Amino acid sequence: MPAIVVQDLTKRFADLTAVNNVSFSVDQGEIFGFLGPNGSGKSTVIKLLCGLLQPNAGTGQVEGFDIVRESDKIRENSGYMSQQFSLYPDLTVLENITFYGKVYGLQGERLKRRREEVLQMLQLEERQHQLAATLSGGWKQRLALAVAILHEPKVMFLDEPTAGIDPVARRELWDLFFEFSSQGSTLFVTTHYMDEAERCTSVGYIYMSHLIVRGQPSELKQLPDVTPEGTRRIEVKCDHITSGLELMRRAPYVRDATIFGQLIHLLIDAHINLKRVRETLAEAGMGSIETREVDPSLEDVFVTLTRKIQAERRKAAVSPG
Repeated sequence: MPAIVVQDLTKRFADLTAVNNVSFSVDQGEIFGFLGPNGSGKSTVIKLLCGLLQPNAGTGQVEGFDIVRESDKIRENSGYMSQQFSLYPDLTVLENITFYGKVYGLQGERLKRRREEVLQMLQLEERQHQLAATLSGGWKQRLALAVAILHEPKVMFLDEPTAGIDPVARRELWDLFFEFSSQGSTLFVTTHYMDEAERCTSVGYIYMSHLIVRGQPSELKQLPDVTPEGTRRIEVKCDHITSGLELMRRAPYVRDATIFGQLIHLLIDAHINLKRVRETLAEAGMGSIETREVDPSLEDVFVTLTRKIQAERRKAAVSPG
């Protein structure tokens, strides 16, 4: 049985449809990455699955429990880490963990054991007597995660758990996510970071309240729309990256060009060889130039699909009738 099943889920706020006819499932033990621009519906989906909001239409189950009729059972079997830090700032780390442990029904030896385990797991022992308000962003995220996993939930909903923290802290949190997954827990993670999406078992992309695509990262990169027939993707390294980008965007054989870190990623006509690309850049004085063929990234996938939808909507808006 899948850990999460969603069928035709819809949520409206007055005239705004925040989630529109969304369907997907997440298998047990998966790390499911849920991506999309701000305001696309990611957090609303999580709140619907946690029973914090009621859908206008559609159904959903978490660990077999209905999101409308059995939301209390879902809260017993899932952990939720919200986008904004929402614990008590005037309580210490230990006091927050103790309070929420009791909310989850933990008591006696089990509360003591789990409190010690999460403090150690998230390296919070030395900060257990520190007020939550005085923690840095990374330590606040650790505390929020400690509370979310305190009652050993089977499913964890993590809404942008690494937003605003440094790369080292991000890596350490993801090491924990992999550990939870290896122990059989299911993680539903929203993120804006493409490197984090690459680490997920599968990903879904929601745009303007619609789920556009869902699958394994390797599968999505092979979608025909991402690298259309008659094209290929290449990577360019040159001395003057910004000037090189503008030059490539004007080249007649280039379908798309974007900066990717310190490199330029191009979608070009398949019959164009890499030597011609280097010659175009060299003639314009772009210094040392290197080129190689590359696979599309997840960012390429989501940008391509978003542009396609935007183009279809513009076309529909100007079509008569």
